[in-house]
Amino acid sequence: MTTADATVGLAADYFQSYSVVGLLTVVGVLFVAVAFGAGRLLRPVVPTPEKLLTYECGVDPVGEGWAHTQVRYYVYAFLYVIFAVDSIFLFPWATVFADPGYGATTLVEMFIFLGFLAVGLLYAYKKGVLSWT
Repeated sequence: MTTADATVGLAADYFQSYSVVGLLTVVGVLFVAVAFGAGRLLRPVVPTPEKLLTYECGVDPVGEGWAHTQVRYYVYAFLYVIFAVDSIFLFPWATVFADPGYGATTLVEMFIFLGFLAVGLLYAYKKGVLSWT
């Protein structure tokens, strides 16, 4: 067997694995398209004024469409993201830190990461979000 034949054989194996992925993608897209098409054909279409109203938890819409939302809820979400990201990255860091040869590098990277999180926490503290009311 020559090198050209070996290269052709490797390329065939390489593209065969991608053909399986492509076939599964096509089957998935067709499955979704058939499901949406069947739903469109089988559903009843009877628009009434009641069906076109905005539905909000069983309450008839009255008044303006705008509602005031307090900014502190966004800050709570911001704090959650800070601590969730912190916990997500600390566990893998601890496993890599235990491997030989990565100690000093990962320690410096983690302190930089924790510094960014500390800036976010300091921002929340300055805004007074951390005080319990």
